[in-house]
Amino acid sequence: MSSGRPLVSVVDDDESVRESLPDLLKELGYDAQPFSSAEEFLASSYVPESRCLIVDIAMPGMTGPELQLELGRRYPALPLIFITAQIDEAVRRRVLERGAVACLYKPFTEEALLAAIEQALGKLAPP
Repeated sequence: MSSGRPLVSVVDDDESVRESLPDLLKELGYDAQPFSSAEEFLASSYVPESRCLIVDIAMPGMTGPELQLELGRRYPALPLIFITAQIDEAVRRRVLERGAVACLYKPFTEEALLAAIEQALGKLAPP
C-alpha cells in the first residue's frame, strides 16, 4: 500500500465485521485489509506491512490467542487489538498479559477502537 497511511489488518471470521470495520478504519484515516482467518493473514504479504492487527478471539482453525503466539515468534513488534463477542475474563486477561494492546467486547464504540489503535501505533516504531 502506498497511501502513506498506516495499515491496520483485520482478522475476523464474521463477514459483517470484515465488511464494516475496514470501512470505519478508512474513515478514521487508516488503510485497512480484511482477512477471514488467521491462516489467511499469515500466508499474506500484508503481515510485515501491517502496523496494527485487529483480531477476533474465537475463530475456526487458528484462534486469535494462537495467532498472537505465532506472531510473537515471527513478528514480536506487531501490536494486537483483540475483539470478541464472548465475555471471558480469563482469556481477556491472558491475551493482555501476553502483550495485547486492548481487548474490546463487541459491540465496541468507535472511540474505544480509535483509542486502542492510537495506543498500538504509539508502541510501534515508524517503518
